[in-house]
Amino acid sequence: MVLRKCLAAVMAVLIFGVIQLAVAADLPDFSDLAAKCGPAVVNIGTERKVASGGPDEFFGEMFRNLPPGFEKFFDHFGGMRNGKRPSAKQKSLGSGFLISSDGYIVTNNHVVADADVIRVTIDQSNGKSESIPAKLIGADAETDLALLKIEPKKQLPYLNFGNSDALKVGEWLLAIGNPFGLDHTVTAGILSAKKRNIHSGPFDNFLQTDASINPGNSGGPLLNMVGQVVGINTAIIASGQGIGFAIPSNMAAKIIEQIKSGKKISRGWIGVAIQDVDENTAKALGLQEARGALAGNVMEGEPAAQAGMKDGDIILAVDDKEIEDASDLLHAIADKTPGSQATLTIWRDGKKQNVTVTLGERKSSQNIEQGDKGNRKDEGLLGISVRPLKDEERREAQIAKHEGLYVVSVTADKPAAEADIRPGDIILKANQKSVTSAAALSKIVEQEGVKRGAIMLQIARRGSIFIRTLNLDK
Repeated sequence: MVLRKCLAAVMAVLIFGVIQLAVAADLPDFSDLAAKCGPAVVNIGTERKVASGGPDEFFGEMFRNLPPGFEKFFDHFGGMRNGKRPSAKQKSLGSGFLISSDGYIVTNNHVVADADVIRVTIDQSNGKSESIPAKLIGADAETDLALLKIEPKKQLPYLNFGNSDALKVGEWLLAIGNPFGLDHTVTAGILSAKKRNIHSGPFDNFLQTDASINPGNSGGPLLNMVGQVVGINTAIIASGQGIGFAIPSNMAAKIIEQIKSGKKISRGWIGVAIQDVDENTAKALGLQEARGALAGNVMEGEPAAQAGMKDGDIILAVDDKEIEDASDLLHAIADKTPGSQATLTIWRDGKKQNVTVTLGERKSSQNIEQGDKGNRKDEGLLGISVRPLKDEERREAQIAKHEGLYVVSVTADKPAAEADIRPGDIILKANQKSVTSAAALSKIVEQEGVKRGAIMLQIARRGSIFIRTLNLDK
């Protein structure tokens, strides 16, 4: 009996060992892939000049009229000098990867945006590293992509883009980057999902992976098992674990090529405010299934209106390519060249029909700034240049009609810069008064700001609304 139990125990151990060996044999070995691709991944460090923080941001004007002795103490304690914050250098780290032997590097726009200095650290064959100044060739904020260039002393290893459309959920992937400044950290996982929309921008179409991605990984490559870049690691969910997001390589490669060749990034536009089709809408309009993009507002004078589209139309296909939702339509139109024609299959009055639209050009914040210099108004005292909002910007920021000013540029060492006002911000109110024009803002600055020594601005930035108070006592 004892012998039988011993034999059973031995057999169980042997069977368990065989199972472990079989499982181990099926797991991939990433060592060769990491060794091959790692040298083409770089560390990106940036610096930008900002106003230093301090208790003044929290206490505001509370200490303005304190006795001189206490005011000096507060200035010293808060890092201020004569009631003003000194400028400071803000540093940040990110990742990137070489796409050519002569030093072109892909990274995220948010890694290098507003940077005064960009330096790239590359590995040398002797095991040492070298820090090289980098030039920003161009960037696209709407897809969060940027292209840098360094001037290396020799030919460098580089990576090639793969086909992100060919990826299948469950495939093994490898991420390389510099999380928390720990250079060339390698993490592995699988493709968890495709076409994720995390509402970070108008063209969200992320790959989701459970390969560990952390702050500092931004801009680094997500690789398939043959060493091709299938994604650019971009975002995480702060409260989640094992959930990271990457820009698909097929989207990135197209944008990067336009930037590299010096072409303006242009996208198609039809002038329709769209939303997803839910089951009740489909039922109400006699559509068998809830799919397509519902035209909530066809803008007067825009391409769709000129082609005869109406509010309530459902767009089912673009050039015979089926549209599943609003995001699908946005990408399908944006991928087309302005001035070209697109055939839209729409659902109206219980039946399908085709509409041919000559596409306009979608105006991003970048080319709006370039095209509207004549409408800018320089606010010399504040140190900003502003202009009225465009309809598209107002819709995307969900700003009420006839409200808000777009900040085109910010001058260093001026009150706006010291209060962390940034290009792309939207000024909603000044001293609790709505501003609809540069002249209105100027009037409030001159009549109230100068008299009181400060002006309070309500700012909208990437879905958040907050207050910034600008000190005008200079």
